[in-house]
Amino acid sequence: MKKTLSLLLCALLLCGGVLTGCDTGQKKSAKTELKLPDPVASTDNYRNFYQIFTQSFADSNNDGVGDFQGIIEHLDYLNDGDPAGGEDLGVDGIWLTPITPSESYHKYSVEDYYNVDSSFGTIDDFDRLVEECHNRGINIILDLVLNHISYKNPLFLNACEEVQRGKLDGDAQYFEFHEPDYYSADTKVVHVGDYVCEANFSETMPEWNLSSDKTREEFKKIAKFWLDRGVDGFRLDAVKYFENKHTDGVEFLTWFVNTCHELKDDVYLVGEDWSDDSEIKEYYASGIDSLFAFRFAQSTGEIVQSISTTEGQSLAKKISGYDSKMSEVKSDFINAVFLSNHDQTRIANALEGRGLEAEKFAANVYMLVPGNSFTYYGEEIGMKSDKNGSDRYHRMPMVFDSDNPQAISVEGEKTSIEPKYGGVKQQLTDENSLLNHYRALISAKLSYPAIARGRITSQCSFNDSAVGAYFIEHEGSKLLVIHNFSADDEKSLTVTDEMMKDPQVALFFGQTAKADVPAVKDGKLKLPALSSVVLCTKS
Repeated sequence: MKKTLSLLLCALLLCGGVLTGCDTGQKKSAKTELKLPDPVASTDNYRNFYQIFTQSFADSNNDGVGDFQGIIEHLDYLNDGDPAGGEDLGVDGIWLTPITPSESYHKYSVEDYYNVDSSFGTIDDFDRLVEECHNRGINIILDLVLNHISYKNPLFLNACEEVQRGKLDGDAQYFEFHEPDYYSADTKVVHVGDYVCEANFSETMPEWNLSSDKTREEFKKIAKFWLDRGVDGFRLDAVKYFENKHTDGVEFLTWFVNTCHELKDDVYLVGEDWSDDSEIKEYYASGIDSLFAFRFAQSTGEIVQSISTTEGQSLAKKISGYDSKMSEVKSDFINAVFLSNHDQTRIANALEGRGLEAEKFAANVYMLVPGNSFTYYGEEIGMKSDKNGSDRYHRMPMVFDSDNPQAISVEGEKTSIEPKYGGVKQQLTDENSLLNHYRALISAKLSYPAIARGRITSQCSFNDSAVGAYFIEHEGSKLLVIHNFSADDEKSLTVTDEMMKDPQVALFFGQTAKADVPAVKDGKLKLPALSSVVLCTKS
């Protein structure tokens, strides 16, 4: 669906939300309306992803459950297919949490890997969703659960029946069946006759045996089934638990990565591992494209903490170090940076009391890190978790119109907090809204592909603990990303020739669409509080 560039987005891009012009050759001043380089739709695996918890996103038939058709009906909000216009968010990747049949509301206990849960629609509905996504240039990846299975899955039920008869060389080979003394006392297990099956997360989710050839044959069939349907890749659940007493997690992941690439050359794989850097670095040796950078996310993560302490210089050093560390193992790794997800308190809760300015600034910080950004649905409008504790409160219905909220039920709970700044409908009309700030960020990234695809070559110090900065280089181009973490003080920064010759502001993300755009004059740059710039060399 083709649309012309809206007047609102023009205001955002030209009046202070974003300032660009490294390749225009025009004379520039702080208030000059500069033309944004034409945005380029991605054709590779570098994407701005949007995480959707299907049952909470959009309900097309008013049965209280989100569904595939609901997502289809809102695709024009996510991406209308025209990178240069419309009122879309601009995301070009979607991650769907599990969609396979399951008695659990979260669907991470899979009863059938070759079908979709009927509450979301039919497999034909899913196929239409994939087609409509691809028509708009959106890649779609599915949450794939390779650690555990539902205790109601027919394959596991048959294995249990065999184990009860003492047969361990049949379907029992698919799962982690052992004698009880094989496990420590604190390991969760399913008791089956004289044996137990490991169950790390719940007794209702027994573990696959990842070392078994039978299991690997099954996983190849599962991957092929979905890739043949047009899926572009997988988010691999709980990679952290691929390692156990007799399975080498890196070896298994290497096998699965290679298997998927045999099935689809350009498949994209991102893994979930909330361990420390050393383990994540080890898993990159498998050849996987991405692993989520958990250390920078969630309420206790580096980004939120750095906003709280205003320690921007320290954060830039950590981001630069992380990029360098992972590059040592996989030079073309794609960082996967996010603020929150379905398992965590929403970022609006984490930044509560710091205002809209902090939420916008947090978006600047993670969106301008090279790699793929992952935005949890509703994050772009400041949705909050209703309560801390149960995960369901982090998965409440998406708010498209705060005057007419959806009556979606999440595990029997219909409660939803109206975003402080209104829903999508309300925020689209406010040029200074959080939603329009996200739109401006994503549009700018499409205009400057080097931001996502570059490598951080070094940190840049301005001898101010509140200023975080680093260099990004890609195919001969060089950018300097600078963030002012101070909530109150404008920073006067000296940009030397050693940092960048003939520097000018390529992008600016201030607090309002019409904020005065800074310029580099005689080597000096004045950067407002809680704002960010990207510098490039004049062309």
